[in-house]
Amino acid sequence: MDGDQNCVRCRGTVAPDGHCWDCGAAQPSFRSRVEAAAAGAAGVSDRGLRRGVNADALRVVVTGEWTVGVVCDGVSMSPRSDRAARVAAQVGASTAARRLREGALPEVALDEAVGRAGRAVAALSTSANPAPACTYVAAVVGSGGAWVCWIGDSRAYWLPDEGPGFALTEDDTGACDALSAWLGADAGEPVGRFRSWRPSVPGRLLLCTDGLWRYLPSADGLRAAAARHRPDPVSGGGLLSEARGLVRHALDAGGHDNVTALLIPVDGFAGG
Repeated sequence: MDGDQNCVRCRGTVAPDGHCWDCGAAQPSFRSRVEAAAAGAAGVSDRGLRRGVNADALRVVVTGEWTVGVVCDGVSMSPRSDRAARVAAQVGASTAARRLREGALPEVALDEAVGRAGRAVAALSTSANPAPACTYVAAVVGSGGAWVCWIGDSRAYWLPDEGPGFALTEDDTGACDALSAWLGADAGEPVGRFRSWRPSVPGRLLLCTDGLWRYLPSADGLRAAAARHRPDPVSGGGLLSEARGLVRHALDAGGHDNVTALLIPVDGFAGG
């Protein structure tokens, strides 16, 4: 979006972050669909069919042998949740990548990354109520396996080429599925949860928001939906075609929320 376009609400000037300089309104067309790919990993984020703004965000960074992926979902009842998600994804991915380059262990890199992401989101608010907020799920994939860190209800799934898949995360939710943990000034110091996985067969690590998993909550359902859009070796397309297919499934099923899917290839490890 160009900075000289007019705001849909007041006809004011739109800033580079997709908000109006004058009235602060988020612009519906800003980041309505985002696609990203790096070293085999690929992701798609779409506004969906019922939301005015895409408050999801994704980031994928490759550094050396490591692939870092982050997916965030802005909490709908919080102000500027789209900005919170973008800031968390950018800060989380860049911090994890930098610490990995410095030789940190994956779990250490992820821990520092979620802490910095949480503090960056908290800094967006001048008070704790109301405060910009988002969920967070991040992954590091390398020669030793896969590591994930999460806060909230954005999820990570293991989707193997063979054998059963499963969720690597557990939602931070309470009664009536209400969020019990998130990033933001009203959430305190972020405390992520962690899990590592060393698979014996190759497959894909999927990071996604609830705009996808509420339509496809099981790993087997997600894998089947992705496989229907798997390109043949001649046509190419890689994991981007599968990510697009997963997002398309959510849109065809109603697209009530923003939807984001990020797929990272994972090698199998003998004896894993």
